[in-house]
Amino acid sequence: MEHSYEELKMKTVAQLREIAAGIDNEALNGHKTMHKDQLVLALCTALGIDARAHHAVVGIDKSRVKAQIRALKAKRAAALEAKDASELKRVRHNVKRLKQKIKRATV
Repeated sequence: MEHSYEELKMKTVAQLREIAAGIDNEALNGHKTMHKDQLVLALCTALGIDARAHHAVVGIDKSRVKAQIRALKAKRAAALEAKDASELKRVRHNVKRLKQKIKRATV
């Protein structure tokens, strides 16, 4: 049976211990006395699951925003070479604004 980090995180300790009992792995030694957070990490290690929460960006086109950031970084480099402080400040502000936009859209 396939498991994911999110699915394991939602289960009770009893359910996690039941899953661990059916798996023979060194990471699960002492699974009967582990706390939930330790048990979830041990199960992820034993099952080869990435043990971190995955976030999704909703409401914006992340790849398009990232492309805009890359273009602005090129402009930033040009402004640094030209020693144009006002342009540099404007570009840095726009990069920061776009990064905040991505963070706000992350669920």
